[in-house]
Amino acid sequence: MTHGDGQMLEERIAEWRSYVRRREAIDPADVDELEDHLRSQVAALEEAGLAEDEAFLIAVKRIGALDTLSDEFAREYSERLWKRLVVAPATAEGSGEGRREALVALGLAVAAAVAIKIPALFGVTFDTSTAHAAGAANESFYIRNFSLLVLPFLAGFFAWKRKLAPSGRYWLAAPFVAAALVMNLIPFTMGGYTESLAAIHLPIALWLAAGFGYAAGAWHDHDRRMNYVRFSGEWFIYYALIALGGGVFIGFTVLLFSAIGLKVELLVNNWILPCGIAGAVIIGAWLVEAKQSVIENMAPVLTLLFTPLFTLLLLAFLVTMVVTGSAIAVDRKVLIGFDLLLVLVVGLILYAISARDNRAEPRFFDTLQLILVVCALLVDAVALWAIAARISEFGFSPNKVAALGENIVLLVNLAGSAVLYARFVAGKAPFAALERWQTAYLPVYAVWASVVVVIFPFVFRFQ
Repeated sequence: MTHGDGQMLEERIAEWRSYVRRREAIDPADVDELEDHLRSQVAALEEAGLAEDEAFLIAVKRIGALDTLSDEFAREYSERLWKRLVVAPATAEGSGEGRREALVALGLAVAAAVAIKIPALFGVTFDTSTAHAAGAANESFYIRNFSLLVLPFLAGFFAWKRKLAPSGRYWLAAPFVAAALVMNLIPFTMGGYTESLAAIHLPIALWLAAGFGYAAGAWHDHDRRMNYVRFSGEWFIYYALIALGGGVFIGFTVLLFSAIGLKVELLVNNWILPCGIAGAVIIGAWLVEAKQSVIENMAPVLTLLFTPLFTLLLLAFLVTMVVTGSAIAVDRKVLIGFDLLLVLVVGLILYAISARDNRAEPRFFDTLQLILVVCALLVDAVALWAIAARISEFGFSPNKVAALGENIVLLVNLAGSAVLYARFVAGKAPFAALERWQTAYLPVYAVWASVVVVIFPFVFRFQ
């Protein structure tokens, strides 16, 4: 931290002290204690990579959970920060740094969009609505390589942003190079099961590999892994918003040109859609990095909204299944649907954990989270039973084995979460133990995804 940065922080803390003392008579010793806590929070957040404004606001918000006046101050301060949107700090140095980061992100987004179109130079197009054989070959190429054409640029953005050491950049590039070789040298059957499974699991493995760059090479650090979890959830929110806006843009594009008798579907399918999908990955990451303090407000709101809804959904499903005596009909679509549901629930639990102050005492919402975990655990067990029965009756297939493995991986995660959540709610274990369990378990998902991508094609003879 520079001398100027330290001076600005002192001014902000002085403003906070003045606000707290002015609004209500409070013991100076209490203010001093809160200030010490505030400074330690700011230091920890800045060490994790946040800008001073973001670190200060988030620290004040966390203090606000313990102190009403600080919470009021955080709301007033966040209004001022919100008005800046993605504009850099007023200082010349901050402004230059902000512009440079925006230009780097924009350049990488354009590069990702260009990478998506480079295969067209060799006759491979994103649009598969042409001749059947050519369309199938194009689809097969993009199924295998889409994440490889986009996620390396995201990893590059992290490496630049976090100033990853040269040796760390080699380690960051290694999984992407290995994935490119695997996906393009293994003789998958075009449109086969193992090709589809590899395409589904590869982005999971590469997303977690990109986290090595986000953590500046310190992937073993629990706090940095948890920060990447927060980033991933926030990125998803931004990407969804960009996608909604892009959908509106495409709709009006088609509408306007059709009004003058021009069909622009080929332009949309071949250029706007693929380039937008690729570039938005980088732009979403930049937005999260630029405005972490604003987006952080969304995490508690989203978890508060969707946790009760998914708890009721899973409870209703389990009760209905018991009352009606109906068994799960295991086919490919059902397997995919159940896995997506369980992944979504695990993601919701993980995001809720990342948004919680681990020093706070157990609350009703923690009990609700525990119920959600237990319900998801029961649903996972029922799905596992159905998959095992299906395998014993009809034999093994790539989809069934992949679903079996994924459900076992999720089952272990949910079981550990249920035990640690129950111990926390009962006051027998700290919340930090649950946090560490979740972040320590992340590599398991990457390992299983890599197994599906690399091992399954050989086991099932490239079907």
